[in-house]
Amino acid sequence: QLQLVESGGGLVQSGTSLRLSCVASGRDISNHAMGWYRQPPGKPREWVATISSAGRADYADSVKGRFTASRDNTKNMLYLQLNNLKPEDTAVYYCNWGRLDYTRLENWGQGTQVTVSS
Repeated sequence: QLQLVESGGGLVQSGTSLRLSCVASGRDISNHAMGWYRQPPGKPREWVATISSAGRADYADSVKGRFTASRDNTKNMLYLQLNNLKPEDTAVYYCNWGRLDYTRLENWGQGTQVTVSS
C-alpha cells in the first residue's frame, strides 16, 4: 500500500516561490508515473502535473511555465517547485500515482496547504 506525505506548503505573497516535497513509502515508485494534484477551497481536486519515471513532466495550462516537477527515484521522493505564485494557486497540494482517473484513487495523503496572498 502506497503511503504519501506531502510537505513544504505555507502562506506566501504573490510572486514568490515554494518547493513542495512528497515522500512515498510502502511501494517503489521509481518505475511509475507520479502526479501532483491540488484542491482549491470549495472546488474539486484537480490535476497539476505528471512526471514520468524518467523525469519527463507535463503540466496543466494554468501552471505551465511556473511550476516544475522533479523526482529522486533513489529516495522515493517527488518535488514540485512553485514559482511566481498567484492567489489562484491557493489550494491543498497532493501527490499520488500519475493516473488520468486520479479521482478514483483512494490512498491520498494529508496534503500540504499553499496559501498565496495578493
